[in-house]
Amino acid sequence: VPGQNESAGKRKPARARPGNKSLRNALVEAARAAARTKNTYLAAQHARLKRHLKGKKATVAVAHTLIVIIYHVLKDGTVYQDLGPHYFVERDRKALERKALRDLERLGYDVSLKPKTAA
Repeated sequence: VPGQNESAGKRKPARARPGNKSLRNALVEAARAAARTKNTYLAAQHARLKRHLKGKKATVAVAHTLIVIIYHVLKDGTVYQDLGPHYFVERDRKALERKALRDLERLGYDVSLKPKTAA
């Protein structure tokens, strides 16, 4: 359950709720290993979160993602399909394009985007 520690729409930091310490330790260790992998969704998520979160909070967030993945795999009886390292880039493609254009225009460039044609 998400934390309810917020005021005026601003979320305040909160500790993880108490639970099975052995499970938490195992998940955090697995999250550390997943963060070191190459070309995976979990490594990309860790890198993305690490820019915003301090300390080991990014690792705990990846551990939370792992438990959610495990839950759905067990509940649905499916096989885990990795979303890939470019998931977040593809998901936010339009926003990234707008930001890049805005940054270049601030630097004094006149820029227009044209999609690449297949060769």
